[in-house]
Amino acid sequence: MKKCILIFDDDPEILMVTKIILEQESYRVETRVCCDDVIKDIAEVNPDLILMDLRIPKIGGEQATKLVKNKSTTKHIPIIIFSANTEIEQVSERANADGFLKKPFDVNELLNIVAINTTQANV
Repeated sequence: MKKCILIFDDDPEILMVTKIILEQESYRVETRVCCDDVIKDIAEVNPDLILMDLRIPKIGGEQATKLVKNKSTTKHIPIIIFSANTEIEQVSERANADGFLKKPFDVNELLNIVAINTTQANV
């Protein structure tokens, strides 16, 4: 069964490029531009991994990550902060994320961090 990646990002081009890259590696990819109800989106998709941009409308990526990590039904899902923010490492730690990937990203780095975190998700 294909591992599912859920990507939250405000940039449709980043969503499209990232989706294409991951689908070529046989992942199932769902994307969201906005975060009206993060928990609902996660429940609908049931992802193995979340890539979370910091600049997403309404709630913002840091707050969305904290929300997911503080809920018993979703805290087990790995979240990688996925942003061009210069303080990405500190934000990742504050939000209790499982890691971070700085944009613009290297394709091999993206594939590596996704592979590591989707493998660990089911161990």
